[in-house]
Amino acid sequence: MNDLIYIEEPNILFAHGQKCTDARDGLALFGPLNQIYGIKSGVIATQNGLRIFKKYLNQIQKPIYNQNNITRPMFPGFEAVFGCKWESQNVIFKEVTDEEIGKYLYNASTHKRTYDLVTLFIDKIIAANKNDEERVDLWFVIVPDEIYKYCRPNSTLPKELVQTKSLISKSKAKNFHYTPTLFEDYNQELQEVENEAKTYNYDAQFHDQLKARLLQYTIPTQILRESTLAWREFKNTFGAPIRNFEKIEGHLAWTISTAAYYKAGGKPWKLGDIRPGVCYLGLVYKKIEKSKNPKNACCAAQMFLDNGDGTVFKGEVGPWYNPEKGEYHLKPKEAKALLTQALESYKEQNGSYPKEIFIHAKTRFNNQEWDAFKEITPKDTNLVGVTITKTKPLKLYRSEGAYPIMRGNAYVVNERSAFLWTVGFVPKTQSTLSMEVPNPIFIEINKGESDINQVLKDILALTKLNYNACIYADGEPVTLRFADKIGEILTASTKIKAPPLAFKYYI
Repeated sequence: MNDLIYIEEPNILFAHGQKCTDARDGLALFGPLNQIYGIKSGVIATQNGLRIFKKYLNQIQKPIYNQNNITRPMFPGFEAVFGCKWESQNVIFKEVTDEEIGKYLYNASTHKRTYDLVTLFIDKIIAANKNDEERVDLWFVIVPDEIYKYCRPNSTLPKELVQTKSLISKSKAKNFHYTPTLFEDYNQELQEVENEAKTYNYDAQFHDQLKARLLQYTIPTQILRESTLAWREFKNTFGAPIRNFEKIEGHLAWTISTAAYYKAGGKPWKLGDIRPGVCYLGLVYKKIEKSKNPKNACCAAQMFLDNGDGTVFKGEVGPWYNPEKGEYHLKPKEAKALLTQALESYKEQNGSYPKEIFIHAKTRFNNQEWDAFKEITPKDTNLVGVTITKTKPLKLYRSEGAYPIMRGNAYVVNERSAFLWTVGFVPKTQSTLSMEVPNPIFIEINKGESDINQVLKDILALTKLNYNACIYADGEPVTLRFADKIGEILTASTKIKAPPLAFKYYI
């Protein structure tokens, strides 16, 4: 058996050229990589939601601690960390009344109530974005917990709350065909049935549907539940908080603040020691459950550059899924189109094509799609296909000591494959990033040529580019970390219009 190797914890880069391994330390000591001068918030919520949002903004201007949790550092305060203003009195507010919510929430059809409530929120955002003179950096959608509870797949509204019955079942909605008649009343009734039938073209998931329907307007949003920001106010029958964030209150402040800074146009950090001229592409696939063809799936690609910028390219819908093997593969035409978008975008941003491009996927590449990728890759660009999976578990236990295997350990099987522990014991925090015995990810250079040790270093570094959660590191590289969520957003509607967009519009 080969010996384990250890990959040093990757550095990330902050202001003034300073590097360290922990994003929270780097932000607190040196500040974000690039500076913005403030965040102008747009808030769409009820009056109570606005009150909760403003109260929370005021709270995070001061230090926030995690009770009895030494593994997570305290949050020093927003301006102290980011060096810019984010003030509760400087917001654009668009009210959603309880009456407006009640008009749509109590419909027996999950698809209908979700669609109507998403429409209620996004119509106000779109109108404000179009008509208001004041520019908003980031819209905060503060959602009452009732919407979260009843606007998700498989959620059921209690019978005593139903005020409007469904007009059509899900199975009938898929095959609904509307033909106008000469009878006005009957025609109007059928029109209402048609309107409800159309809502089944959208997933009954408030978060994903709202994100998806706003893509074409390029409006960044942050969706938060009222009980996340004001968790102390939401109690059970015994008077205890339903969601107790006491031990991670500082962590929550870090995460919300970093995500807001990034979505408002700032760059919190970037990888500190990554090689220039390298492009990382993560392939995204999602089966389309609404399709009658079980092979139909949506594809997309997430591109990340050496400076940390991320862009999502939507590909074509087609029969990419193989039910027998459980794998996704593109046809040559669509493979060429997707990679071409990424290459041209890279050239537009950097003036030339990348020296190397690594394509990450959860399934192995077949010869047909790989030949298509190679055909449109510039001759001076090294193209490498890397498969990253969790399908080959390997657990290692230490014979001595109380802590599990360290993050950064790797077992190199051969020159083209290895196991990498992206979670495990972290000396810096004296804790582990996993609550269980850490499992590695299996990495295979499936196509092309590269040094397996360099591939491992790159993938470990890419676990530190998650701006949506200000943590020490993630368990997956960012190229695949959000693959499922992006796929869900892109398939939340059969009519999604999504030009190449920055990663921030999806998370």
